[in-house]
Amino acid sequence: MGSRLQIQGDESVLLRVTHSNLKSFSTDVRFSLQLTVEAVKEKMWKKCGTSVNSMGLELYDEMGAKVSELSDNSKPLGFYSPQDGYRLHVIDFDPSSVTSGGWLEDTSLVEKYKISEEAYDKLDGNSVEIISSCKIEQMATFVGTFRRFKGKLAHQNPSAHETKIPDNYVEELCAKIKVGDRCQVEPGEKRGVVKFVGQAETLGPGFWIGVQYDEPLGKHDGMVKGKRFFDCPPLHGAMVRPDKVQVGDYPERDPFEEEEI
Repeated sequence: MGSRLQIQGDESVLLRVTHSNLKSFSTDVRFSLQLTVEAVKEKMWKKCGTSVNSMGLELYDEMGAKVSELSDNSKPLGFYSPQDGYRLHVIDFDPSSVTSGGWLEDTSLVEKYKISEEAYDKLDGNSVEIISSCKIEQMATFVGTFRRFKGKLAHQNPSAHETKIPDNYVEELCAKIKVGDRCQVEPGEKRGVVKFVGQAETLGPGFWIGVQYDEPLGKHDGMVKGKRFFDCPPLHGAMVRPDKVQVGDYPERDPFEEEEI
């Protein structure tokens, strides 16, 4: 069976990047399709300030429809089949991030350094340089203080600074999915069998589907973060959200079947 993922040479794609906290942030960035999702996140960290560990990525087509979540850091960007003109949306999950609260966009939130005209006229060149240096030090102090303040505020009242995912998140999508069903998982049309349906607190709130792939396209053997959800061969297991799973007549593919004759 031939691979469905096509990455030849150093092919690239031009994506429009937006950010969950920075409403005015929109820029076109070219990415190599061979970059891993983790490398994409590192590239975006340098552009928007959201840390890699606190970053989520979503891909949208030109019509604004969500194509996929880039949830696997080890996968190449090309695995998700982005096209020129698609939008890559950066989500910052850190409630104490410097990107939250409008601080990087609304200058009215930042206290201005003020000096009267009379006092300024009395300054010589050295004094101006000292003031400039002090302003830089003040900004560094401000950023550190701001991070500590936002972290303390989020700890005291986390619901006001982060979007809480409910415990029954996507539960309704599991109604027609049961253990033993044959299924196909997107992106990538990966086929397998459902091995788990339910909540998985170690992965996050809401409902999850455990899948044993027919081929070694997974990340584990059914054990995730020290908890076993099901048993399967190594690298055949995956835990995904139910919106990525379609159940039905998805027989195991013949490994000797040719895609083209």
